[in-house]
Amino acid sequence: MNKIPKVAVVILNWNGISHLREFLPSVMSSTCPNLEIVIGDNASTDGSVDFIKNEYPSIKIIQNNENYGFTGGYNRVLAGVEADYFILLNSDVEVFPGWIEPVINLMESDSLIAVAAPKIKSYTEKNFFEHAGAAGGFIDSFGYPFCRGRMFYEMEQDNGQYEQTGEVFWASGAAMFIKKHCWDEAGGFDESFFAHMEEIDLCWRLKNIGYKVMYCAESEVFHLGGGTLNSENPFKTYLNFRNNLLLLKNNLPFWRAVFIIFFRIWMDLAAVLRFLNEGKRKDAWAVSRAHQYFFLNLFRKPGSPKVRSPKSESGGRNSEAIDANRLLPTAHSHLTGMYKGSIVWDFFIKKKKHFTELDQKNFI
Repeated sequence: MNKIPKVAVVILNWNGISHLREFLPSVMSSTCPNLEIVIGDNASTDGSVDFIKNEYPSIKIIQNNENYGFTGGYNRVLAGVEADYFILLNSDVEVFPGWIEPVINLMESDSLIAVAAPKIKSYTEKNFFEHAGAAGGFIDSFGYPFCRGRMFYEMEQDNGQYEQTGEVFWASGAAMFIKKHCWDEAGGFDESFFAHMEEIDLCWRLKNIGYKVMYCAESEVFHLGGGTLNSENPFKTYLNFRNNLLLLKNNLPFWRAVFIIFFRIWMDLAAVLRFLNEGKRKDAWAVSRAHQYFFLNLFRKPGSPKVRSPKSESGGRNSEAIDANRLLPTAHSHLTGMYKGSIVWDFFIKKKKHFTELDQKNFI
């Protein structure tokens, strides 16, 4: 008899009692066997912990002594969770009873699948995809992330156009499934990201050592979004621009990173001019601060120090720890899901608003 894998749904909370009240009942209705639900708390002050203790005494609570952000919070919480699979789930996500099983079945089918995500749709407009993940994440040759079903601010309606399960470049941290041993091998999140794009960095590091990242069309969840930082927050602008540069530095070969980052700086300056033209001075300054941080910390090592080689097809494991920045591609293409063109050019100049309008021959 095959062992039923243990699965832990881990929700990181920071002053999100309203989200817990609204969305936790749906998580509790999950039908996956051998399931544990864990709340990791980033030193909330809104009564969240007492609410869980009183209303859901069966839920395990792991409390951090301060707010370590998304990256540091999860790194500390997951160190105290024992399971075969972690599901990192935002507190503002609605799920349905059978949402876990299709993704776990997919991941169990291939030892090289490290990460997977369900279809992510909007909680407020349930027939539309949601910004954070949609139908799987991709990245262009200049490091701009986008999704099937969402390019920049353009959300597509779900008309069944993305019902094919398959490999992607990254999975959203709003509802990310990851094998525990892969999390351990990658060293968790790079804490220098704090929040935003840390899941893309994690997926890229795992892909660099031969693992796969998958989109599972047979499962869907509904994400409210903007629960901690809304899209108009200059701090979010700062994190997005800063972390995008960190992403490139961490994962590209040195000279490729130099080449791409050179062009990205000029493209970011165009964004500064756009913000100024729109009267968003705080956002323009946020981009400038992002560049300052990046160059002042150019030679700082990533916050996730070591990774290990993945299991081979025969099940063997290389136990030697390897620096993630010097890893070479394996037989499996670690760039699957990368778009060889420029999504900025296609979207803003050529006016291609939907994923299906992109030249599919440009995808690796």
